[in-house]
Amino acid sequence: MAYLELQDLHRDFGTVKALDGIEIGLGEGEFLSLLGPSGCGKTTALRLVAGFDRPDAGHIVVDGKDVTRIAPNKRDMGMVFQAYSLFPNMTARHNVEFGLRIRGKDRADRRKRVDDLLELVGLGHAGDRYPHQLSGGMQQRVALARALAIEPRVLLLDEPLSALDAKVRVQLREEIRRIQLELGITTLYVTHDQEEALSISDHVAVMYGGKIEQMGAPAEMYTAPATPFVAEFIGTMNRLEATVVDPAAGTVETGGRTLTVEAARSKARGARVLVLIRPETVEVAAANGAGANSITGEVLTHTFLGPVTRVRIAGDGASLIADMPTARAAALPPGSKVDASLPAGEARLLDLDEPLPDLQEEI
Repeated sequence: MAYLELQDLHRDFGTVKALDGIEIGLGEGEFLSLLGPSGCGKTTALRLVAGFDRPDAGHIVVDGKDVTRIAPNKRDMGMVFQAYSLFPNMTARHNVEFGLRIRGKDRADRRKRVDDLLELVGLGHAGDRYPHQLSGGMQQRVALARALAIEPRVLLLDEPLSALDAKVRVQLREEIRRIQLELGITTLYVTHDQEEALSISDHVAVMYGGKIEQMGAPAEMYTAPATPFVAEFIGTMNRLEATVVDPAAGTVETGGRTLTVEAARSKARGARVLVLIRPETVEVAAANGAGANSITGEVLTHTFLGPVTRVRIAGDGASLIADMPTARAAALPPGSKVDASLPAGEARLLDLDEPLPDLQEEI
């Protein structure tokens, strides 16, 4: 049974439909990330759960109780904002203690709770510092401890790491996940960063245009995208326009070449399709006569990504990218003639009447 439920939530702002009937069920102690580009409705959904806004229709249920019309301070939810929102005139200790003091908790109990939480977030040594004396990452740790101090039933995080530099973001997201698992708290996390969402979540819900395009485990979202938008938004994808030649053999024609794609067996002869292929599944080698499922081309550019180098290839009327071990890519510098072998069993097909969105404009 779901612990946190968003039931057919709708929210309009004038002519803008921010949420268009989203449905979510999250088990107790699970971590769900709402992932999507700016303006897709993810923060609106979080604000509705927190009680800072009310839906035009639908219900929010926590542990079997409808909280849709309950005031935010009566929902027992902890909120961590993007901009920290610490009280500048209070020390870290007093910021964490604030919610407990408002609730009239005993002073000795407050002190123990605050000490425990500061230790939990790695700031046991910094309780007497003021926000201006703390780094951005440390301030966000204080904000997290403050949200957890009241022992909330649900923890809500709205782009909590977007203001931090890349290295601190990685460190802090791992800390958030560690703390969430240690406390077993049900968590709803909003982000536009796919790597962030995939690395720390039990489930990911990809949103677009106020709707949930797909919800599932991170591995499922990456390997089996259910819609054109999810296929393009999660990870990087090669796209080849093609026509199904022989469904029985699983062959398609693209750029004058015939390729075998297992997914084509479920399509009709002559159907126009998009072949979608992840860059890490493309095998690249020095040109030696294109094989049965290869495209011959020229290396245009290298993008160094550490142990992996992203290689862009053009040829046979197609443009491809492949992620290769950096040591192997070094042997195929720009200008090299190469054969790019495509995986027959790992490519996904979408009908061409399902156009992929231009994410450059969305983000």
